[in-house]
Amino acid sequence: MTDWIISFIEGSGYLGIAMLMLLENVFPPIPSELVLPFAGYVAATGKLHPAGVLLSAVVGSLLGALPWYWAGRKLGHGGLQRFARRHGRLLTLEPHDIDGAQRWFKRHGPASVGFGRLVPAVRSVISMPAGVGRMAMPSFLLWSLVGTFFWSGLLLGVGYVLQSRYEEAQDAIEWITRGVVAFMIGAYLWRVWRFGKSRR
Repeated sequence: MTDWIISFIEGSGYLGIAMLMLLENVFPPIPSELVLPFAGYVAATGKLHPAGVLLSAVVGSLLGALPWYWAGRKLGHGGLQRFARRHGRLLTLEPHDIDGAQRWFKRHGPASVGFGRLVPAVRSVISMPAGVGRMAMPSFLLWSLVGTFFWSGLLLGVGYVLQSRYEEAQDAIEWITRGVVAFMIGAYLWRVWRFGKSRR
């Protein structure tokens, strides 16, 4: 599996990394924790430039944050909740997720957008209350950039350093990767199955 992920990143290049990060923000079950370390590994091999990989990841993440920002701005809090009730199953997005993100935003203000980019469960939904609160676009992009740059740089750095130890730890990395994939799929299917049950 690790070879397939590495081959995909090598083949798709910067555009593929940007698209994966865009999708990760729009469709939360896609984990950046799996994509970025291997992108860092590919950069360490010299097949992609580290700066280009980081730029691609940041640009993709910022583009992926915009749809939820505009959804919040257009639909408002109540509209987002209605959307979640009707169409949130495949996104595993429930009204209480929106409520939680709204409380986080009210508690921490604009900086919550930056901090939220560092938290896997919050990363996608934090854009919604920013839109609901009509946070100024330059401020939204700046805070998103700060959080995304730090998070992406950290995970890419892990993969970059790992490259020198990859041959020694290849078997362990393969099992860890399979475990992460299995966990993400299992968690996603569990949330799809449990969708709406807490309300009933």
